[in-house]
Amino acid sequence: MSQHVLTAGARTVTNKGAVNALRREGKIPAVIYNRHGKTTTVTLDATEFKKGTVGVTESTIVELKVGADTYQCLIKDRQLDWLRNTIVHVDFFEVEAGVAMRAKVSIHLVGIPVGVREGGILENPVHEVEVECFPKDMPPKFDIDVSELHANHSIHVRDIKRSDAVRILSSGDQVVALVKFAKAEAEPVAEEAAAAPDAAAAAAAPAAGAAPAAPAK
Repeated sequence: MSQHVLTAGARTVTNKGAVNALRREGKIPAVIYNRHGKTTTVTLDATEFKKGTVGVTESTIVELKVGADTYQCLIKDRQLDWLRNTIVHVDFFEVEAGVAMRAKVSIHLVGIPVGVREGGILENPVHEVEVECFPKDMPPKFDIDVSELHANHSIHVRDIKRSDAVRILSSGDQVVALVKFAKAEAEPVAEEAAAAPDAAAAAAAPAAGAAPAAPAK
C-alpha cells in the first residue's frame, strides 16, 4: 500500500523537559491517533524523517514501524520551529483497510498550454481537492494535462480524471486552471484627443493682463 517507510521508537516521556531533551538529541516527538480516539506516543529520528518524507503529501500513506507493530498512516500535521527551521512535533493518523477515509489531494498541472504560447497567462486557483475513498485507492496527487488549454478556456474540478473508487467532495464548479490574456495598457491616443480641444481653447484665449486687440479701421 505504501512506498514510504519510517521507523519510530516507543516513547513514554511526555513532560516538557524530557521532550525538549529528545529534540536536542535529534529526535522528533510524535503521536499516532486513530478514529477510535486511541493514541500512541512515539519518537522519530529527525534526519530519517526528513529523508523519508520527500514528496509526501497529506494524502500519501506511509508505513510506520514501531518495534513489532506496523501502522499505515497519513501525516496530518508537522509543527515547525520557524526560527531554527526544524520540525518539533508530528501527528500521524492511522488508516484502516476497508474503512473509507477523507484526505486532501494536491493538484499538479502538466504541460504548457496553447494559450500561454499565444501570449496568455496560466492561472491555478485551486491547488488541492478533498476526496473520499478506501486507503488502497487514495491517489497521492492528481496530474492534470493543460497543454491543450486555449485562452479564455478553463478546467474545472469536475473535469479531473480519477478512478471510480475515488469520490471528489470539493465543488465541481471550482476552476482548477485557466488561461487569460493580460489586460492591454490603455492607449494614450484617447487622452490626447480629449485634451486637444482644451489646448486649442487655451491658445485662442488672450493671456492674462494682455492689452485687447485694436479695432480694425
